[in-house]
Amino acid sequence: MKIKNSLLFILVAFLVISCDKKRVFDEYKSVGNNWNKDSIIAFDLPQLEQTKNYNLYVNVRDNNDYPFDNLFLIVSMEQPNKKTLVDTLEYKMAAEDGTLLGDGFTDIKESKLFYKENFNFGIKGKYKVKIQQAVRQTGKVAGVKELKGITDVGFRIETLE
Repeated sequence: MKIKNSLLFILVAFLVISCDKKRVFDEYKSVGNNWNKDSIIAFDLPQLEQTKNYNLYVNVRDNNDYPFDNLFLIVSMEQPNKKTLVDTLEYKMAAEDGTLLGDGFTDIKESKLFYKENFNFGIKGKYKVKIQQAVRQTGKVAGVKELKGITDVGFRIETLE
């Protein structure tokens, strides 16, 4: 049994290390105990090669206080040419039985959510990503003012190579 657990640990460690070679940018920001609907999380991206394509992710850490099955986000990317790409995104955060999806051994789960696949930063200059929660209760127009259960929001860029 000890050998099996040791092999599993080595395999998991290898996967974590090997997957991280693709990382170009990875940053988290805390939202405290509640994510206010007016709170915008911003990330200044590093200057990236214009000849390469990248996968972009929104990372979310949540805990058992998260009361919904889904998460709605408004993600905007300000480009150097002053144009802004805005997307409203929906992510599944819990299984049918209410168990949180994501990685983690404790009640805190980390979800790596696709934002843009095979994206090219074709315009040279500074890019900025802003993320805002847009969760609403079923049948209600007003958004959830204080979203419980989300502790950190991150943004990650990975190279395709």
